[in-house]
Amino acid sequence: MMLADIAPVASDDILPERTDVVVIGGGIIGTSLALFLAERNVSVVLCEKGRIAGEQSSRNWGWCRQMGRDPREIPLIIESLALWRQMNDRLGEEAGFRTTGILYLATTEEDVARHEQWLQHARSYQLDSQLIGTERVAELLPQSVKRWKGALYTPSDGKAEPFIAAPAIARGARRAGAKIFTNCAVRGIERQAGHISGVVTEKGRIACSQVVLAGGAWSSLFCGSLDVRLPQLKILSSVLRTTPIEGPAPSAWGPGFAYRKRADGGYTVAHGGLISPELVPDSFAFFSDFLPTLQLEWKSIRPRLSGRFFEEWNTPRRWALDQISPFEKTRIFDPRPRSGELNAALANLRQVFPLFQDARVTDSWAGYIDVMPDAVPVISGVDSIPGFFVATGFSGHGFGIGPGAGRLMADLVTGSTPIVDPSPFRFSRFNDGSKISLYGRH
Repeated sequence: MMLADIAPVASDDILPERTDVVVIGGGIIGTSLALFLAERNVSVVLCEKGRIAGEQSSRNWGWCRQMGRDPREIPLIIESLALWRQMNDRLGEEAGFRTTGILYLATTEEDVARHEQWLQHARSYQLDSQLIGTERVAELLPQSVKRWKGALYTPSDGKAEPFIAAPAIARGARRAGAKIFTNCAVRGIERQAGHISGVVTEKGRIACSQVVLAGGAWSSLFCGSLDVRLPQLKILSSVLRTTPIEGPAPSAWGPGFAYRKRADGGYTVAHGGLISPELVPDSFAFFSDFLPTLQLEWKSIRPRLSGRFFEEWNTPRRWALDQISPFEKTRIFDPRPRSGELNAALANLRQVFPLFQDARVTDSWAGYIDVMPDAVPVISGVDSIPGFFVATGFSGHGFGIGPGAGRLMADLVTGSTPIVDPSPFRFSRFNDGSKISLYGRH
């Protein structure tokens, strides 16, 4: 099973009485933050309720892309890819990053026009993204039997291996001095005179002055327990992997499929064209926040009612810190993949690349993507609770941008000059009257 494939990370044994910073969540964001704080000699404890990279950080496609991003994210992803490229040397072990290039395939003139519109943003950052024509696509993807209208292509984009990346970064953080605790849920925070004074975990209390929540799909629930409204929803994403075949090297997105060649020679495959939200109580609580997204994406959204509605309806929104929290009752979100969606993705891929007929599906899985109304993450302090920071809502973009986000949050926590302008990622944009703008998908 997929969970067994995730690289292990040893847990520390004895909870410290005090630390400077507690990081809640052991995904790509939390582990990167712990690494950068530890490298600055900041004492940091990372608490993960389950296992490192047990949720979306190991369940994503593995893409590390600049291309197609919301313009607000471009400066941060540029810095993040620079960090990815030297991550193996930084850690002294393999994190799986390789530069392979990524293509967004175009079937119509409308596709080409949309890609050209995005290129206007890319050019101001001197990215190597480019529109290429039919013949150049055929050179890059000689296995395709379809003649494409063209593609948006970024040679400097790459990939990494989700099963090993965050665990490798966590081990690097431990070597740098961070303490890592798995199966250790943070139940809540304590305050004195309004400021953070500590956290209460299931294993005991840790005194600290700063807390960073990097809880992915769990972040809204945790914030709500602090009377902090975080309008975040979960989107189900289904993925499969295949046996090794000799296929295309660059990753690509096309109509009804997306793929990445894995280090083991197989492929990670997803549909890439459907959004599958499960209807839950928060779907209605945050309906007005997400209405612009619904209007933009209504053709591709496939909402469904499942048992999640009643599970979340019965999940407490408040709990005593000396009692078992929801984070202990569900250590890892492990939803069932949507087989129909994956079957369609593989059929679409085989139609374009017949060589995938020889590929056997070895596994499939699903995960919950933490999504914000504008599909741009929150990387920010929370004004109402001094010392409390949030890094969440990466909206399916988090794996590639993870190291950069961890670095930016380390800057904010330590009061250093931020690696990029943090204002687009401020938490307050959802309550200060700012217009929440949508760039569009991809």
